[in-house]
Order: sequence, then structure tokens, then C-alpha cells
Amino acid sequence: MSKKIIHTLKKWMSFLIFVSLMSISSISIAKSKSKFIFTQSYNTEHIFHHTSQKFIEKLKIKDSAYKPDYHPGGDLGDWTSQFEQSMLGVIPMTITYGASEFDGRLDLTWLGYVVDNWTSAHKVYGPGGPMIDVYNEIFADLGLVALGTIPTGFGSITISKGVGKVPTRFPEDAKGIKMRVIPSPLAIRRFQNWGFSAVPMPYSELYTALQLGTVDGRAFGPAVEIYQMRDVLEAYILTRDYFEHAFWLVNKQWWEELPVSERIKMQDAVDETLQWVWQEAESIDNGFLNKVRDAGIKIIELSDEDMAQAKSILYDNEWPYMEEKIGSDIMKLVREIADIR
Repeated sequence: MSKKIIHTLKKWMSFLIFVSLMSISSISIAKSKSKFIFTQSYNTEHIFHHTSQKFIEKLKIKDSAYKPDYHPGGDLGDWTSQFEQSMLGVIPMTITYGASEFDGRLDLTWLGYVVDNWTSAHKVYGPGGPMIDVYNEIFADLGLVALGTIPTGFGSITISKGVGKVPTRFPEDAKGIKMRVIPSPLAIRRFQNWGFSAVPMPYSELYTALQLGTVDGRAFGPAVEIYQMRDVLEAYILTRDYFEHAFWLVNKQWWEELPVSERIKMQDAVDETLQWVWQEAESIDNGFLNKVRDAGIKIIELSDEDMAQAKSILYDNEWPYMEEKIGSDIMKLVREIADIR
């Protein structure tokens, strides 16, 4: 199937989801003007669901007149579709990742080795951290506001059962390994720079591709997702090449048109939830890492030397590429935030 046909099918799918959500939204408005759609695309084990549940509890305690119509598990589309529907205002609120297909600057969310431990991640990306203002400069152009970030842990690479390779030194060990990456130019470049054959692929196609051997492994995998795919995976190599974080997004027009008293209640509920999730996220991530280990998947740490080489490749190649996309001013700020000179 040609790329043109696939692109057309995706556009039609987005249109059908849009029409469906408009119908749902119209029904909801007819029933109650204060009921709003709130979505996230992952299952009930994922931290997105725990975050959503906590927010709903907090909002109820504050006696808000606004009631979330909560849709987990992607029943209203995958994470990129939900991002788009939030831009359009059909989904007023969602927890999702930054979809760089709508603005290439959002590849900044995947930038390698901005932080390398939970303490620095909390400082940079957590509540009150400096990166949220950087992101909101981008989101404003898309009609969105990020109320905060949700941490899902450090992403690393995995190898499928039967491949028989455990790459730890790049690019020497990576030759000939087909590695699934997110459909992002930055992601493709990262793994090409590391010596892999980078295969961009939507998350929805990943499990089947791992089963069939279409790819030899996957990148951009926090522990929770590795555990979900544990039956087809053999080794988890802890590159920790990026800190995975999603966004608590609202449609800008919807948010600004909320009654002030209700917006304050909602913001307070969000802030309290974010404080909770950032306190819990590290232990949740470590818990899933232990589950991955208990499932029989080999956990491999990079040596200090191999980690230093992996970082050096990204700082020398990926960071200048990112600067071309977002401009020297923003990249200078990111370097200062990350203390990378």
C-alpha cells in the first residue's frame, strides 16, 4: 500500500472520529453544558489512568459544576488522534504526548539525554519546572495549553525473543538490527546515528510487528509498556536515552471561556494531582521494571563507558539538528535548563 493511500486513509479516519466526537459532544451538551470529554489512550495499568482517576476525585471534592466524561483506553482514537481532536476543540481535555506531526518543534519532548535521573527530571519537567513555559510557547500556536506534564519514566530499548543480540555499545553493536522508533524525524536520526536500521511505526502496529519479526526490537519504551509486551520480548537494555513525559492538554479557547471560579477549581485539582503523580511516578516506574525482570526479561545496564559514548553521539548530532528546528534562542534555554554546554 502506497504512502499516499495510507495518508488518505488516516485523514479519513481522523474525519470519522471527528464526526463521531462531534455527535457525542452535541449529545453531552444537550444533557449538561458542564459535562466535558476527558480522554487518554492507554489501559488501566498505565500511569495516565491513575492520574485521570485522581483528578476526577480531586475535582469532585472541590464541588465543581464541571463533570468529566472520562474515556480511557483509546476508544476515542490513539494518542495522536486525541491530540488533534483537542486542537480542534472536540476533546476539551486530554493526557497525551506531543504530536510533532502537527508542529515539528514538539520533537523537543523526545530530545535525548536532557536529564539522566529522577531528581533532575523532577527539577526540569515537574511542577513549577522551567520546561512547561518552553512547551507552552509552542502549544499556543496550536490552540492548546499544557497544564503540566505527566512522567512515565525513562525510555530504553528492547530486543525481541529469538533475535539473539544484546546491543550495548553504539554504533558497533547495532548494525543490522531493525529497531522500531516513533514516527518522528528526530527518532529516526537518533537510531541511525547509533547504527541501527530505524523503522518508524505507530504504536498500534508495534506488538504485531514484534510478533512477526518485522522489527527486531523497539525503542522509546518505558518499563510499563515493556511489561505489557513481555511475552514477545527478551532483553531490556537501559539506555535511558530520554525522559518520557506526556502533557495534560486543554483546548485553549475552551479553557479561557470557562467561568473563572470553575477554572480555578479545575486548575487546583490538576495541580494537586500533578504533585501526587510526580511523587508516585518513580516508584511506579521501578515497580514495573521489577515486573519486567520477574517476567524473565533480561535487564542490562550500560557500562559508564558505553553510556558516555551513547550520550556523546546524541550531543554531537541530535542536539544541533534540534536547534535547526526550534531555533537557537529556545535551544540555548534548553541547554541552560539541562546544564549542557
